[in-house]
Amino acid sequence: MSGPVELGTKKAKADEGGIVETIKVVIQALLIALVVRTLLFQPFNIPSGSLIPTLLIGDYLFVSKYSYGYSKFSVPLSPNLFSGRIWGTEPKRGDIAVFKLPSDGSTDYIKRVIGLPGDKIQMVQGRLLINGQVVPREAVQKIRTRDAFGRDVDVPTYKETLPGGVSHLVIERDGDTGYYDNTKIFDVPAGHYFMMGDNRDNSTDSRVGQNEGGVGPVPFENFVGRAEVIFFSVEEGDAAWQFWKWPWSVRWSRLFQLVR
Repeated sequence: MSGPVELGTKKAKADEGGIVETIKVVIQALLIALVVRTLLFQPFNIPSGSLIPTLLIGDYLFVSKYSYGYSKFSVPLSPNLFSGRIWGTEPKRGDIAVFKLPSDGSTDYIKRVIGLPGDKIQMVQGRLLINGQVVPREAVQKIRTRDAFGRDVDVPTYKETLPGGVSHLVIERDGDTGYYDNTKIFDVPAGHYFMMGDNRDNSTDSRVGQNEGGVGPVPFENFVGRAEVIFFSVEEGDAAWQFWKWPWSVRWSRLFQLVR
C-alpha cells in the first residue's frame, strides 16, 4: 500500500522542485536584464519628430549607459542614492543623448548636444551661432516631412558642421523665419549643456526655458546615455508589436544604422 503513496510523494516533490528552478531562472533573467539596462544599454523609442531627419518617429534604438558614467538617473525610477556622477565622461558636441527633463527629473528627452559649458548660443535668421561664430551649413536635397498643419511638404535641408568637425543634417520646416529661428544669446552655465533638435522649427529644446515649459540648459547629472544604433524601425502610426504588418511597416533600410 505504501508504494503508490511514495511515488505520488516523489512526483509532488519533483514538481515542486521544477517550479522552484523555474522561479530561480526567471529571477536570474530579470536580474541580468536589470544589470544590462542599468549599466550597459537601454532601449528607447522615438515618439516625436524633433530629430528629423536623423531620427524618425517609430525608430527604436539602444542608448549606451556607460558613455557618460552613471548618476541616479541611470537607475530605473531614479532613486536618490547619490548625487553627481561616477566614472563620468563629458558629452561631446554633436552627440545625440537621452536625458531627464530638468523640470521634473523623470521625463525622457532626446536631443543633440550643441552647446558645452561656458558657450554662448544664439539663433539668428535660422543660422546657429556658437560663441559669436556662424556655424557653417550647406544646402542639400530637400526632405519630405509634415508641416505644422500635418501636410506632406518638401522642406529646406542643410548639412551643418559643428565646431570640432561633427556634421549632421538639419531641416528648416518653416524656412529661416520660424518661431525659434531668432533668439537671445544663451549663456551655458558650468556643468550644463545646450540641447537642440535637428528639426529646428519643431523641437522644444534648450531654446525654450523651463519656466516656459521647455528644457533650458541640461545639468550633466541628468544625462542618461548616448544614442548608438537603431535596432528596429516602423512607419509612423504603426505599432512595433503588430508583427503581421512587418513586411510593409518595417523600415528595413534603417535597421542597424549607427546614430550620428
